[in-house]
Amino acid sequence: MIRVTVEKSNDTYVSFRSKGHAGYAPAGEDIVCAAVSALIITTVNSIETFTEDAMELKEDDGYLFFRFTGVVSAQTRLLMDSLVLGLSQIQESCDNKYLEVITKEV
Repeated sequence: MIRVTVEKSNDTYVSFRSKGHAGYAPAGEDIVCAAVSALIITTVNSIETFTEDAMELKEDDGYLFFRFTGVVSAQTRLLMDSLVLGLSQIQESCDNKYLEVITKEV
């Protein structure tokens, strides 16, 4: 299962962590992993390309963590809202079996 944890403080995004593999299908054929990866990578690349917002990024096989290190702009909030919406819709469509999305107030 992929576990995604989104941390917010006063309705502002603080960090994001994705850990694990979906286990929906064998590696290279797992459409859940592919969908989650596409959303996350596109969001990170969009924040880096279209905003001035600073963040730290760490990644490894089946793991990604990023933390905002400054002010989070309205553009980044919209991109993050879109990411959480997309991930939540995948979670619902898979009956919560392969993806868990958690939002925490910190």
